Amino acid sequence: MDTTANAAADRAAPAPAGGRWFSPAQPPEEARTRLFLMPHAGSGAAAYRGWRRLLPAEIGVQALTLPGRQSRRAEPLPDDWETLLDDLHEAVLRTLDGDDRPYAFFGHCIGAMLAYRLAVRLEAGGDPPPSLLGMSGWSPKGFFQAPPGHEKLSMDEFSGLFKDLGAFPEELWNDPDMLDLVMPPVIADFRIAVQYEDDGAVVECPLVSYAGRSDPLLVEPDAMTAWTVRSRRYQGHRDYPGDHFYVGEHAAAVMSDFARRLMRLTDDH
Repeated sequence: MDTTANAAADRAAPAPAGGRWFSPAQPPEEARTRLFLMPHAGSGAAAYRGWRRLLPAEIGVQALTLPGRQSRRAEPLPDDWETLLDDLHEAVLRTLDGDDRPYAFFGHCIGAMLAYRLAVRLEAGGDPPPSLLGMSGWSPKGFFQAPPGHEKLSMDEFSGLFKDLGAFPEELWNDPDMLDLVMPPVIADFRIAVQYEDDGAVVECPLVSYAGRSDPLLVEPDAMTAWTVRSRRYQGHRDYPGDHFYVGEHAAAVMSDFARRLMRLTDDH
């Protein structure tokens, strides 16, 4: 079944709003604000396991899992950027339907790319925008670009490329079974990401950015400054010691900063 058919099946299925896309499908009733967490390439909701404990009870988290991994391994991996964005946009609207609580997006790596483009699309469609957009470990300018001929790379060649970049935790490369499990969605997400064409879109919603100071994928030293002109309500940038996966070690600090900003922005809701 292709991704278009998947979208049709999602629409027809009697699953709860948010269905397979988000875990949990809905945040707790007592949560005053919801936070959509969008993971790095190849991962899913498991990347944010335990993050709920880093946030105040007023913020209910929903972590994203794209097709073809973790709880959705039986589904085909996405292969088209626009189709994936269409399907994810529809999933977000379904889970927000009839709920007037404010919400926010936080994304890391390709998760940041998806969160940014969702915010652009939601604002363009006249839907309620996120109260805060958190961009981590990705920038529309100065980020790693795919090498020529990447379409022909084998899985082993992809593994070597990502290992040289330091783009994944070291322990992954020492576990062949984990590599066989992780690399197909990583490669699929990579091929999705290279289809992205930046148009300089500006969002009206507040935006804050985060990064590791030694992230090898931010190939230009000032890459994250690109965000200063992408939001009319830019909230600033914070960086932390570490590489592309700095956020694992500094999750508590990042979420403390993000939650403080989000609660301040939603206090009057």
